Amino acid sequence: MTAVIYARYSSDSQREASIEGQLRDCKDYAEKNGITVVGTYIDRAYSAKTDDRPEFQHMIKDSAKKIFDVVLVWKLDRFARNRYDAVNYKHQLEKNGVHLVSAMEPISQGPEGIMVESMLIGMAEYYSAELALKVARGERENALQCKYNGGVVPLGFTIGKEDRLYHIDPETAPIVQEIFTRYADGEPAEKIAASLNERGLRTRTGKPFVKNSFFQIFRNRRYIGEYRYKDIVTPGGIPAIVDKDLFDRVQQRFEQNKIAHGRPAKEDVSYLLTTKLFCGKCGTLMGGESGTSHMGNTYYYYKCGSAKRHGKAHCDLKAIRKEPLERFVVETAIKVIFSDEIIERLIDLIMEAQQQENTRLPVLKDQLRDTEKRLANLLEAIEQGILTPTTKQRLDELEARKEALNTSILEEELKKPVLTREWMRFWFEKFRKGDVGSTEHQRQIIDTFVNSVYVFDDRVVLNFNFTDDSKTVTREEVLGSSAVENAPPRVPRPFGLGTFFVVDGTGLEQHGHAAGGVTNTPVGCLLVRGSQCVGMSIKKDAARPFGQGLFCCVIH
Repeated sequence: MTAVIYARYSSDSQREASIEGQLRDCKDYAEKNGITVVGTYIDRAYSAKTDDRPEFQHMIKDSAKKIFDVVLVWKLDRFARNRYDAVNYKHQLEKNGVHLVSAMEPISQGPEGIMVESMLIGMAEYYSAELALKVARGERENALQCKYNGGVVPLGFTIGKEDRLYHIDPETAPIVQEIFTRYADGEPAEKIAASLNERGLRTRTGKPFVKNSFFQIFRNRRYIGEYRYKDIVTPGGIPAIVDKDLFDRVQQRFEQNKIAHGRPAKEDVSYLLTTKLFCGKCGTLMGGESGTSHMGNTYYYYKCGSAKRHGKAHCDLKAIRKEPLERFVVETAIKVIFSDEIIERLIDLIMEAQQQENTRLPVLKDQLRDTEKRLANLLEAIEQGILTPTTKQRLDELEARKEALNTSILEEELKKPVLTREWMRFWFEKFRKGDVGSTEHQRQIIDTFVNSVYVFDDRVVLNFNFTDDSKTVTREEVLGSSAVENAPPRVPRPFGLGTFFVVDGTGLEQHGHAAGGVTNTPVGCLLVRGSQCVGMSIKKDAARPFGQGLFCCVIH
C-alpha cells in the first residue's frame, strides 16, 4: 500500500518545526502499518478553514492519477476544519480510490467507528460549549465596565494597556473630527478621501481612504461616546470625539446621499443536510438555494451541485424542498434508532470498537513485552556469572527503554477517554428526549446518526451510521409526511407488500418480497411497515449499499 503525507500549519503561533513533527509521526505510523510513503504535500501558513491551499489542491488533483492509495495526515484538522470541505474532498478522494487516514486518531472504517467518532466529537463540543460560556461571561463583565472586548479599534481611539478602556488618540482623533465636519458642511466624500490621501493619511487598517471608508466611521456611535457590545449599550461609556449635533447632521446628509451600503445581508438559513445529501443521478453533493414566488413568498430547496454550477445539461435532477425533507430524515432517524433494544446493541458495538481503535498501543505493549523478556534473559545471565564489559551498559539501555515504553503507553491511554456504558446511555437519552422542533437538536441528530441521503427523481434513500437500515421512500411520501404539521405518510403501506434487497459480501444484490418475516437474508435486512421496524436479520461485516450502511430496506 502506498501513501502520500499531507502536512500543514497556519500562521498563528506555528512554525516549520510543526511540519517536521507532523511528518515524523506520519512516517512512524506508515512504517508500523506496512505503508510505503511515496511523496509529501506541504502547505505553510495556510488555514484549513479554506480549501484555497495550493498543495492541498495539487494533492486532490493527483489522487485521480492512481499513484497512491492513502492520504496520511497527522490529525484530521490538518485536512480541513470546515465540515463541508472535509466531506466534499474526502468524497472526491474516495471516488478516486484513495482513503484518508489520521496517524494520531486511528478510527475504524465501519459504522461502529463512525459512532465512536461522533460521540467523541459530542464530548469535545460539550467542553467547547462550556468554555465558550465562560468566555462569554468574561466578555459580558468587561462590557458592563465599558472595557475593550476585541476587534478593530476605531480610528481616533487607543486602548489602555492596563485598564483596557477606550482613550482618545491625540494624533488621529483630529482626523475623525475633520471628516465629520467637512462632510456635514457639504463636501463630497470622494474629495475628502483624496485630500486625506494626498497628506499621506491612512485608515485604521493602513489603507488609503476611499468613499466607502466613511461608511463605518459615520455610523459608529462610539464617536459620540456610546459604548455598545451585543445587547449592552452605555451612553457616555467612552470619551466622545464629536458632539451629538455634528453626528446627527452627518447622519441626515448620509441618508440623503445614500452612500453605498452594499447589498442587504441574506437571511441566515441553516441547511441541515449539507455534506450529507447527494444527487442520486450523478453523485454530486447537493446544496441549498432559495426562490421567491410571484406572491413574494420565499421557498428553500436542495439542488444538485452539478446542476447549480453547470445547468440542466449536466444534471436534470429536480430540486427538493428543504423543510419537509429535513423533518422526514430526523423523524425517520428517531423512529429507527431510538428503541431500547437498538441503543443497547449500539452500546455493545461501541464498547467493542473502543478496544480496536488504537493501533499504536498494541505495538507499544508488544515492544514492552519484548524488552522485559530481554531484561529477564540478561539478569539470568548475570546470575549465572556471565559478565562482560558491556553487560552494565546493555542493562542500563534496556531499563531506560522499559521506562520510556511505560511512559508512552500511559500517554497513549490518556489520549483518548474511554466511554462508559452509563455515559453512552446518558448520551443517547439526550437525543431521545430532546426537542425535535429545535433546529439545533435536528442538526445534532443528522450529524451523528445520518450517514448520507441520496435523492432521485422518484425516490429518496436514507443511510444511517448504524447497522439497521437504508430506507428508500418515494419523493411524494417524503414531501407528504411533513406537509401538514409533520403528519405521517398519507397512505400507510401494509406489511407484506414491500420489496427488499440485501447485499452480500461479494457486493451482489439479492431481491425478494417481504411475506411476514425475513427470508433468504445471508447478510442482513430490515423490514419496515409504515414507520415501524417489523423484521430484522443481522450479520456483521457485510458489504454496504452506496458504500455506507450495513443493512438495507427498500420500500417501493
